[in-house]
Amino acid sequence: MPLVLRALLFGVVTLLVLLLILDDIAEVEKEAANIGHSKKMNSQLLIPKPHSQAAVHLDPTAATGRRKHVDPPPPPRPSCNGTKRSLDGWTFNKTLSDLIRKNILRFLDPERDISILKGTLKPGDIIHYVFDRHSTTNISENLYRLLPTASPMRRQHHRRCAIVGNSGVLLNSSCGPEIDSHDFVIRCNLAPVEEYSRDVGRRTDLVTMNPSVVQRAFQDLLTEEWRERFLQRLRDLRGGVLWVPAFMAKGGEERVEWALRLILLHAVDVRMAFPSLRLLHAVRGYWLTNNVHIKRPTTGLLMYTMATRFCEEIHLYGFWPFALDPRGRPVKYHYYDALKYEYTSSSSPHAMPLEFRTLSSLHRQGALRLHTGICHGERQN
Repeated sequence: MPLVLRALLFGVVTLLVLLLILDDIAEVEKEAANIGHSKKMNSQLLIPKPHSQAAVHLDPTAATGRRKHVDPPPPPRPSCNGTKRSLDGWTFNKTLSDLIRKNILRFLDPERDISILKGTLKPGDIIHYVFDRHSTTNISENLYRLLPTASPMRRQHHRRCAIVGNSGVLLNSSCGPEIDSHDFVIRCNLAPVEEYSRDVGRRTDLVTMNPSVVQRAFQDLLTEEWRERFLQRLRDLRGGVLWVPAFMAKGGEERVEWALRLILLHAVDVRMAFPSLRLLHAVRGYWLTNNVHIKRPTTGLLMYTMATRFCEEIHLYGFWPFALDPRGRPVKYHYYDALKYEYTSSSSPHAMPLEFRTLSSLHRQGALRLHTGICHGERQN
């Protein structure tokens, strides 16, 4: 090839490469500007406004002295134009809810990250724990058999969802019928419902189960009685999703395996989900960029973050990380047992009061509704 032609060809290729580089730089600058703008908006959205009137009560333990009696709010009602407005001033802010959903999707895809899928792993594969990276576990045959082939939340979208925490503030709330009226109900740590249904409802579409629940609530399945109690709790799900964070921290692998064996042996009608290894870090990353400095998100915050992907309007029940209720009365840590817990302990990986203040801010702005009192039989269709 003549030297002149080679030089001409080299010049054309160099020009094309230069144009591509300039185009990439422009795209990066544009994306950085968008992210910066989004973070600024998010910070403004999530920081409580100091002069705004809260629709929920914050930490009642922060005040001292005699407490003033507070009457429960009147029953909520929809406005004549169809907007979901209650007499305590709460109105659903769809614009803000959509913005939060969009920003969360920058960090994770809940439809994908809700569970590892069959085909991405095989029996015998070695997994590093999310919070104990120096420790590993192996994918068992039982776990592999129960991995879903598709996301349990694939193509799902619900207008109204309830996420039910386990705080004792639910006791005597009469919130059961209202919780069950939602299109999709998420519960935490396989909490009992039948004997508390008046206050917490019966419906369950997705429930989480940390490995420690097998030991704490079902005595490590050591006797036939405890195994039957465990199986009955799963049967009550009636085909719902059981979400087991099996790869978060070392120590629960045997309990997970015991539970999986029972599910397979008795062919329990339940859909399994095992969160992806990146989920916790992605969720934490989202909240950190919004100035919510948490070491490890609670199950409740995880469920809210993921639910923004599937739910248009989200209602939270049983979220109350304080020893006293809004009237100054003692509140059990769980509505169903006598477990004691220090909400602000430095040894705890969770920051429950901080999370609650964040959720309270979002409540006041209409992005979600935080129910902390007595329900009055409201049912929205």
